[in-house]
Amino acid sequence: MRHWRRRAAEISDPLLRSHALAAQQAERGNLEGAAAFAVLAPRAHRAGVVRATVAFQVAYDYVDSLSEQPTDDPVANGYQLHLALLAALDPARAHLDYYRYTVASHDDGYLESLTDTCRGALLELPSYESVLGAALLAVERMIVYQSLNHGTHVRPVDTYMLASWAASVTPPHTDLRWWETAAGTASSLSVFSLFAAAGQSSLHPGEMSAVAVAYFPWIGALHVLLDSLIDRAVDKQTGHHSLVEHYASVEEAAARIGLIAARAMRATTTVPQASQHALILAAMASFYLSAPGARTSHASPVARRVLEAMGTMARPTMAILRASRSANRILT
Repeated sequence: MRHWRRRAAEISDPLLRSHALAAQQAERGNLEGAAAFAVLAPRAHRAGVVRATVAFQVAYDYVDSLSEQPTDDPVANGYQLHLALLAALDPARAHLDYYRYTVASHDDGYLESLTDTCRGALLELPSYESVLGAALLAVERMIVYQSLNHGTHVRPVDTYMLASWAASVTPPHTDLRWWETAAGTASSLSVFSLFAAAGQSSLHPGEMSAVAVAYFPWIGALHVLLDSLIDRAVDKQTGHHSLVEHYASVEEAAARIGLIAARAMRATTTVPQASQHALILAAMASFYLSAPGARTSHASPVARRVLEAMGTMARPTMAILRASRSANRILT
């Protein structure tokens, strides 16, 4: 993380430099959460998983920040910027002009350095070829979501397009609402779980499939819905699209997100290293539910239902994260 902060500070264009630095500062928790997935990999490959996950998440947060800036075509801009995430997975993919629709483009090689670091680290993992197809599919869903989502506050037609697309990729028999599926497509956790699986010396196709199905839609949906929940007030102020606003009431949001949390916990029992996946899930939920935004009248009923679904697994992570947030407030 120190390396990427120094690298961002070297960007000569002031606009891109400010976005790169601000994204890393604002989303530090995302970077730490990405690195946590390395515990799922054998010790010999944990450093490689850390390099891949952190570089990918830094790139994701950076292009996401840039795609929120005003532009004539927000959908095309969001799509073009997020194509860097595909390059981060596939060494055979040539770099494009990711800044084609933005007002600035001279990042001194920052974005390409992030993608090259990620795919270089992935090439060192013994089972990366086994997870590449599933990882690319997850990133392709992520790119479509981000491109359509960033157009929703500019053109109402993009909300309809996002809803139609999300409904079309909803897995059968899940009974998910379109915005719940959309949340699952936006999550980077499915990518990180596959990166960690790639660290195994041998990976059975059934194991890889179980990981992919656990994280999309259930764990990924919970991840992004909780993010939307605590950002609800900020999204209202900025006019950004809020997924949780599609629920008809607080009670409906609590019931639905609580159900998704229960399904996410159940999904961890179907994968190898089930207890580690469950702990990462509980820590992720606790990260959001220990935030000040989770104590609002709109969010607290949801928080109670999610913590009930997490069970005893969430108690230590909530205690640690609450103490950490309190310490940070005192220090700052």
